[in-house]
Amino acid sequence: MLDAFQRPIHDLRISVTDRCNFRCVYCMPKHVFGPNYPFLKRSQLLTYEEIEQVARVFVRLGVRKLRLTGGEPLVRNDIESLIEKLASIDGVQDVSLTTNGSLLTRKKAEKLYSAGLRRITVSLDSIDGETFQSMNGVDFAPEPVLEAIDTAADVGLTPLKINMVVKRGVNDNAVLSAARRFRGTGHILRFIEYMDVGNSNAWRENEVISAAEIRDIIGREFPIEPVTPDYHGEVAQRWRYTDGEGELGIIASVSQPFCGSCTRARLSADGSLYTCLFATKGHDLRSLLREGISEEGLFERVKSIWSARSDRYSELRATQVVEIPKIEMSYIGG
Repeated sequence: MLDAFQRPIHDLRISVTDRCNFRCVYCMPKHVFGPNYPFLKRSQLLTYEEIEQVARVFVRLGVRKLRLTGGEPLVRNDIESLIEKLASIDGVQDVSLTTNGSLLTRKKAEKLYSAGLRRITVSLDSIDGETFQSMNGVDFAPEPVLEAIDTAADVGLTPLKINMVVKRGVNDNAVLSAARRFRGTGHILRFIEYMDVGNSNAWRENEVISAAEIRDIIGREFPIEPVTPDYHGEVAQRWRYTDGEGELGIIASVSQPFCGSCTRARLSADGSLYTCLFATKGHDLRSLLREGISEEGLFERVKSIWSARSDRYSELRATQVVEIPKIEMSYIGG
């Protein structure tokens, strides 16, 4: 299934909730997402059965990888039952989950693995306590997250990836310490350029630490060399330490946009389909599901949406003359 620019669909990111127990400055800053913020009601969320219905249609269209996101997906009750449903769909090759790690106990990790989860990505923006607490907005220390990473690896959720969003003047001084911490562990640390997702993070381009700068910071202490991508549409540039001590990734969506190879669709927690992380609006699938649409009807609807897809926001970012309203990252998933 190809879109207007001949890009296939291969990945579906599923946001299961718009809620999170962190208030990260680049995603859900606490001055916006305060105690009175109008989060979605339970009745507005897609049920696990509805998510499974949508996923089955996407798999028929070519999706092979499903990733659960949020918000924080582990705040949603019994998330392992959804994983079990998705992992059992014929044609699905990979079910993974992105979490901040704060709720990832050994018991939970074991349940996730037993349900069919095999890979996990943990967000950790610094291993320095003060820096990490300032970024997550709730004074949560990094030690429990580091413990969760070890626990996840111990139960078999590997290869494990650690995502670090890098913002100039906030945690750019923590890049090298993170590289030192995860070098040689078998985990893949991925640095992400600070992106202009949503409208509430007050993004400014001069706060972006580019992929080239990140490579220079690491390369001054640990020589690295590029690695061939695993597959078409892989978002992270792969690098490895020349002494064989592992691999890292850099996601350069600001300085080196990869719209031309994007194979991702996104399903929000309330059942809207988005064809770009920077979308201004979605396509309501929840209403169709609750009106009793057949699988074939849903298949044709999703097919028509993807075939008309022409998004390439990141490539056009520099030419945008006016601000456009974008969906918040916590709503659409990262």
